[in-house]
Amino acid sequence: MMAPAQAPEPTAGPDGLEDRLQRFATIWSRAIFPVTATSLTRAEFEQHLLPLARQLRDALHARPFDTAAAQRVGAALVDAHCTDPDALSRTLGVVDAYLVLYCGGGRESAEDNRARCARLQHALAAGYAHALRERTLAEQEAIARSALAARSDAMQALHATETRFRAVFEGAAVGIGIADLEGNVLEVNDTLTRMFGGLEHHVRGRKVSEWAHPEDRPNVWELHEELVRGDREHFRVEKPFFRNDGTVLWTNLTVSLLRDADGKPQYQLALMEDTTERRLLNLRLRYEATHDALTGLPNRTLFFERLEKTLSAGEGARFGLCYLDLDGFKAINDSLGHSAGDRLLVEVADRLQSCATAPGEMVARLGGDEFVALTTGADTAREVRELAARILGVLAAPVTLEGREISLRGSIGIVEGAAGEQTSAEVLRSADITMYRAKAAGGNRFEFADAEADARAITRHGLTTALPAALERGEFFIEYQPLVHLGDGSVYGAEALVRWCHPQHGVLGPDRFIPLAEHTGLIVPLGRWVLQEAVKQARFWHEQAPVDGTGRPLRINVNLSPTQLHHPGLVADTVDVLERSGLEPKALCLEVTESALIGADEDLLKPLRQLAEMGVDIALDDFGTGYSNLANLRRLPVSVLKLDRSFTQGMQQHPADPVDIKIVEGIVSLAHSLELVVTVEGVETGAQAEQLRELGCDTAQGWYYARPGPPERLHALTLADAV
Repeated sequence: MMAPAQAPEPTAGPDGLEDRLQRFATIWSRAIFPVTATSLTRAEFEQHLLPLARQLRDALHARPFDTAAAQRVGAALVDAHCTDPDALSRTLGVVDAYLVLYCGGGRESAEDNRARCARLQHALAAGYAHALRERTLAEQEAIARSALAARSDAMQALHATETRFRAVFEGAAVGIGIADLEGNVLEVNDTLTRMFGGLEHHVRGRKVSEWAHPEDRPNVWELHEELVRGDREHFRVEKPFFRNDGTVLWTNLTVSLLRDADGKPQYQLALMEDTTERRLLNLRLRYEATHDALTGLPNRTLFFERLEKTLSAGEGARFGLCYLDLDGFKAINDSLGHSAGDRLLVEVADRLQSCATAPGEMVARLGGDEFVALTTGADTAREVRELAARILGVLAAPVTLEGREISLRGSIGIVEGAAGEQTSAEVLRSADITMYRAKAAGGNRFEFADAEADARAITRHGLTTALPAALERGEFFIEYQPLVHLGDGSVYGAEALVRWCHPQHGVLGPDRFIPLAEHTGLIVPLGRWVLQEAVKQARFWHEQAPVDGTGRPLRINVNLSPTQLHHPGLVADTVDVLERSGLEPKALCLEVTESALIGADEDLLKPLRQLAEMGVDIALDDFGTGYSNLANLRRLPVSVLKLDRSFTQGMQQHPADPVDIKIVEGIVSLAHSLELVVTVEGVETGAQAEQLRELGCDTAQGWYYARPGPPERLHALTLADAV
């Protein structure tokens, strides 16, 4: 209890009573505010207690006396969150010490006021206790209701979750299975059951370990053990299973670990997607992509995969490869039709497959009538030779097509060696080159690859592909070799000899690239360019030194290839070049090899006749090498015979070969009787030149006089002759 204070002096009027009541409320708020759980400030809390203080004052003086107001004040304190035990004891102390002091007086005696104050304290405490008990009961009931509602909600959520899970589990398009950590299958859905054949008892109750398959990846069961131990949460693999009927089910398998509330591993959940049809489709597409549609043999793609694997087999591994091309297949295909050609290729494929049956051997079709056979082993040098011989042997038997017996022949290029020394592209290129070498040797045979021959073929191919660009870039130039009168040694003219200044190979002579230009057809534009440049140069010479010692213009000799002879624009191109340059036709001589005119008909000779009629000389080059009928000379429009050097080489020695002398003497006599000029090639010694002059040869060329060189050298020679 708080000690009673000295009562203040009474204040007259209602304002004085209110002031004393306010002071009581202030003392009360100061006493219990520190132990009250409220968001009000102390001043706001004091204003909240003022009506309660007024109720206590009114109850102190009420007649008849009633303590119900004090009970309501106690309940109001609980409602104001003054529920700390100290709040009640401090309130009772304030009421005991200050209620009568500040709110007493009136008609009652001091003794009556004290008695009434004591009863009000008891009523306040009772109301406080009753309200606190009711509040506690209400809170407990609310907690109980909340717990019950939460439990009900949890039950409903669990039921909804289980319902959803069951709907997903049963209606899923993928197979779902649940097993314990020992691998016992506890639950499966209908999809998984159907995937395994439709009998649930053949799936439920089995152990996961019973579903091992020979084609399982090596780490599948290691991943499974890690998952069961709790070292991983899930894994995903492609895994095959055996069905009850023995067929194979291919799946994309995902296995996840399910843990209990404490995080301990409890179950394993498997999701299986049936990929069997997709895998079969992929295998089918893979087969079609790697096998030839006509013959069923592996195609280029699969062969290169196998070859790459063979070449990367490691140290000590060897291989042998046969590259086969049928001889004359195009003629068969063109004469009997493509359908018959296809049947022939199928027959060839069947025969080749019968040859490559040993382990490590395979046959493939690269395309068209080209096939390859590959062998591996310890003694591939012997094995590949035997394989090639077997192939040629099985091809030897005739094939009946369209009622006709067709004889098969083939050319085979063989590459044998150690793995790792060449790439697959290099091996196939070498085999291809070697095959063409076998074909050039007559076909129906096999040849082994030769590094030097390969290098030459690769160089030829490089030159062939570089020819068109070389002409555009101006890499060709012309050298001139003088033609000399044997009578007086004066310069009669010059032969234009084309050269190629190759960026890598240096200066190349015509023997290195003219056959390639013939093969590709580039000889026509190249020949026209040579003709233009030579005629232009001859025109320049005429302007500088118009005539030789005899008063005749210098001649320029230009070679014509067989392809140029057959070109329909030969005459027109020649006329155009002459007209543009202003060179007289009689200053031009076109050289044609004897072999190009063997068996020539009138259609081929007609352009030469037209040129000869214009005044252009036609020289028969390399005479004596073509085994032509000498009587044909009468019908050829030629005016010059160029005697091949093979007839005069015997005259380089002393004494000269009498046989050569007789031959040359006879040719010169024949030529002169036909009014033909005789030019000799390859003169290298003075004795040879003198002998040829005595035999009646007209002109000559060779290193004895001058080697082929730039046009300035010939110009200097003509000036020296003029002097």
